[in-house]
Amino acid sequence: MVSPAIALAFLPLVVTLIIRYRYYFVLFYRAFLVRVWQDCATGLSREERAFQYVLTNATPGDPDSILEAFDQWCSKVEFISNIGPKKGKILDRLLMEQSPMTVLELGAHCGYSAVRMARCLPLGARLYSVEMDQRNATIAEKVIRLAGFDDDTVELIVSPSDEVIPRLRSDYGLETVDFVFMDHWKKCYLPDLQLLEGSGLLGKGSMILADNVLFPGAPNFLRYVRKSGLYEWRIHQATLEYIRGIRDGMAELVYQGIK
Repeated sequence: MVSPAIALAFLPLVVTLIIRYRYYFVLFYRAFLVRVWQDCATGLSREERAFQYVLTNATPGDPDSILEAFDQWCSKVEFISNIGPKKGKILDRLLMEQSPMTVLELGAHCGYSAVRMARCLPLGARLYSVEMDQRNATIAEKVIRLAGFDDDTVELIVSPSDEVIPRLRSDYGLETVDFVFMDHWKKCYLPDLQLLEGSGLLGKGSMILADNVLFPGAPNFLRYVRKSGLYEWRIHQATLEYIRGIRDGMAELVYQGIK
């Protein structure tokens, strides 16, 4: 049994750690403990609960209303790692500047970023959104269609990204992709980027935007980008979506071609 004197001696250290890492404790509580409790209490997945909230509180056919409902739910109720409104504005700006006709999303999750991107695309553009989890893909499909986007604008592909990328040319008729948004498993960022290169799907000027490269982080991806010489790149500094105080960032890459 620890004596009171020893416990008191460690108290300042414990308090310091709690203060320093308080945002990470908040993230653990909101992203894990609340999720486990609600999974057991409702019998629904977190994504299904979010969709129910959106369905109740958003206006069908209004993408901005759907995004606002998602943001309310994720900031006030349960945490979901959508790109969120602050980093989302960077994504919006890049899409409107680039006006890409062919967009590839790796990691649809529950459809938030697909809706966010689709509303910024020029007339005639198409977004191919890849999600490997069938249950999440079902929610994403409902969210995308609720926002008013049909299959000609957003096509959802349910399969692992490393299986989809090599088939984009043969199965979907894509020669190159103008814009790629990565927001799936961080360990997949580098191999998927190399698959895109190897499949010849990146043309000079193709842009890749990768979220969460600082937290939880994608160090191998960033190391490769720095050393490859294939990209002009920068990091957009930000904080983690829906959580204050956790530093994060998005990597913006512009493919320069083989030198």
